[in-house]
Formats: sequence, C-alpha cells, structure tokens
Amino acid sequence: MAELVFFSGTMDCGKSTLALQMDHNHRQRGRRGLIFTKLDRAGASTLSSRLGLSTDAIEVTDQLDFWDVVADERMAGRRVDYLICDEVQFFSPVQAEQLARVVDELGVDVFAFGITADFRTRLFPGSQRLIELADRVQVLQVEALCWCGARATHNARTINGVMVIEGEQVVVGDTDAGDTVGYEVLCRRHHMRRMTAYSQEALVRTAALAADALPFDLAACALPPRIS
Repeated sequence: MAELVFFSGTMDCGKSTLALQMDHNHRQRGRRGLIFTKLDRAGASTLSSRLGLSTDAIEVTDQLDFWDVVADERMAGRRVDYLICDEVQFFSPVQAEQLARVVDELGVDVFAFGITADFRTRLFPGSQRLIELADRVQVLQVEALCWCGARATHNARTINGVMVIEGEQVVVGDTDAGDTVGYEVLCRRHHMRRMTAYSQEALVRTAALAADALPFDLAACALPPRIS
C-alpha cells in the first residue's frame, strides 16, 4: 500500500538531508521518483541540504497540480513510484490534498518534508493540511539545539540580529544570514523571552553559564509585554 508520510521538525534537524538519502535509497532499488521543492535556500529547481549535498528538483509554483504532473508522466510511458517533496510548509492546502489523492488513486508513495510552525509559532497551512491527511507524521530524531544547549522546538526570525514576531509568514532567509533576514532555532523558553544567540542578553547569559551555575533567574529576563 502506498503511503503519505510527513517528516517534520525545526530547521537544522536534517529534513533535506533525509529527503536526499531517501531518494538515493529508492533509486538504488530500481524505483523511479520525482523530486519537488519550493523556495530552497540554494535557488529555484534545487533541493539542497546544509551539509552541501544537492540535486535537481521540480520547482513547485502556486499553479502546479501534482495529480496532473504524475498523470502526464504515466501517459508518456514513464513510471512514477514515489514523490519526494521538500519545503512542504510552503505548499498550499489544496496541493497537500493533491498529494493524498496521488497516493490513494495512483498508488504512488509520497514522502513530504517540512517545518510545522512558523516564526510566530503558527502552523503553516500546507503543514497543517498534511498533518490532517498523512498516514504517518514522523518527527525527525536529529535534534536541533538552542543556543543554551536545550532541544530546539521553535523557529525564530531575526532582522539585523533582533528577533521579530510580526510580518509576512513566508520570507526567505537562512540560519547563517548576516545583517538582514535570518532564522534561528530556539527552545520554547527563549523563544517566548525573545532571547536569541545574537542578542546581548543571550551572549551575556552564555558567558555566565558554567557546570556549577545556578538555574536561570527568571526575574532577570522577564517576559516581554503581551501583544493584544
């Protein structure tokens, strides 16, 4: 039975690396697949990982219909056994439904990889629909780490190194961005307190950490004012 599997996690947890590895494994067993991505850090029509690996891919536009793509391939006599879909958080809910239809009616495995929530801790619409439809949702086991060393669970957007919680949901950036738009993974505590590795408070706190240090004094980093 074909499956729709959604592999999720924060940034830096190896989603794109796993996507490339899965494509390699299936091709080694004689299966033929198609690779899709959207807004990859390396540019259009490329699936890349932070380890430096990359491959050609089909760029997903708002108009792309996965059913039509697979049907056209089969009508041309080309076998399609599976789809690798990266950056699926940028797909539309309708495209997530198309992927489910490809699985159910064409018997094609779909392996989807993406971030669940945005920098505001809100679900991406595409990811939400995949969670609702997937046969399996698998959280990746490679844990990204917050600057404090704790497991990172949230994605943060920074502008000139300062964390922001407002703005468009989709703005392309990277985790090694310099003085413009960047992204960083944080634990929930520091995401809620807007303390990034690049903020002065975080740097001071990091310097003070030691093996015998006492737990954080929460009064020293009070919660930011609540936004109505």
